[in-house]
Amino acid sequence: MSQSHPQPVDLIIEARWVVPVEPHAVVLEDHAVAVDGDRIVALLPIADARAAYAPRERVELTEHALIPGLVNSHTHNPMTLLRGLADDLPLMVWLQQHIWPAEAKVIGPEFVRDGVELAVAEMLRGGTTCANENYFFPDVIGATYRKLGFRAVVGLPVIEFPTAWAKTQDEYFERAGEVHDSFLGDSLLTTAFVPHAPYTVSDESFERIRVLADQLDIPIHLHTHETAQEVEDERAKSGLRPFQRLQKLGLVNDRLVAVHMTQLTEGEIAACAAAGVSVVHCPESNLKLASGFCPAEKLRAAGVNVAIGTDGCASNNDLDMFGEMRTAALLAKAVAGDAAAFDAAFALRAATLNGARATGLEAKIGSIEVGKQADFAAVRLSDLETQPMFHVISQLVYATGRHQVSDVWIAGVRKLAGRELVGMDTGAILARTRAWRERIASA
Repeated sequence: MSQSHPQPVDLIIEARWVVPVEPHAVVLEDHAVAVDGDRIVALLPIADARAAYAPRERVELTEHALIPGLVNSHTHNPMTLLRGLADDLPLMVWLQQHIWPAEAKVIGPEFVRDGVELAVAEMLRGGTTCANENYFFPDVIGATYRKLGFRAVVGLPVIEFPTAWAKTQDEYFERAGEVHDSFLGDSLLTTAFVPHAPYTVSDESFERIRVLADQLDIPIHLHTHETAQEVEDERAKSGLRPFQRLQKLGLVNDRLVAVHMTQLTEGEIAACAAAGVSVVHCPESNLKLASGFCPAEKLRAAGVNVAIGTDGCASNNDLDMFGEMRTAALLAKAVAGDAAAFDAAFALRAATLNGARATGLEAKIGSIEVGKQADFAAVRLSDLETQPMFHVISQLVYATGRHQVSDVWIAGVRKLAGRELVGMDTGAILARTRAWRERIASA
């Protein structure tokens, strides 16, 4: 291509550093990403990009690292409206005595819509561009993500008791099929089955999910081995550990996205690696609920795909993937007794490409590679808190706060510009959130 005839493209982003994630641990200095439509068409030095391309828009990020948009691999985003409602309690007390009763009083389409919108605003301001969602009213969840132009895997819930979403086992499956069909072909939305957990889902439902997930070619995303008590209760009930029960039912395969996994034997870790299971590590939620410690470094060393999620705001209490990366890396070192464990480059990979792999989106997102979707976060690294700069990836994981995210794109569309949300009314979101606070507090 000659310099006299540069190729027209929609967007060129020039950055002081580009961290593509794949190849692993690479940092490219003074590089540019060329975007046309929703896809990356080139990654090359800035000088070469200026010679080769004629962009309709050029964004210069002279003090920033450009990274792939972060992938929150496990979250319950409508629950942002329950942030801080029932803190400092163990899991089952928190869930059964506080969260489920509160949800029963307020859950419905409006609650879900407004909670997701608040979550999207928070996620964008923290560099997250994709969420693996797990909650009721997935039709409303998906419609809200679609309206806001946010990428998501919409969970199709199954649980063995009546809720505002469905009353019977058959109704859960009927509605799951309808929601899945409604998002077929959507450029930003896919689906996954989200059976709540082994202790709330029957063998019959798990068998139906296994068959349907194979037919529909979608993941199965569930909480499992979250606490020692969960494991003991299952052993008392069935004589099996929850993971053994899932193996017996044929669910331990490369569709399984197993969340939490704080109680694992060496054999279970090896089985996850052999079967291609993805494990989502939610360190801050596990710490806050005293649920236990995921053996994240053992999983990584065994070759298991380890991703990172925040869990919901009711148990975290935020959607801060920068904080989650740092906590995951630090906690893994303490659990492994090894300061070299779960290093910064792996933590960033767990929050990006590994999350994409877990959710079945590895071919589309998770790294800055030609042909992939143009999902990016720009992180300003010139602040006092991130100086001096020796190692970019270490600085991103160990010193950077989400407030340093300046700009975000999803599928080539700018969603955050200079810390300002694009196309979202912050004042209206805050007003609705405050109204929900009054309603929930008085319920």
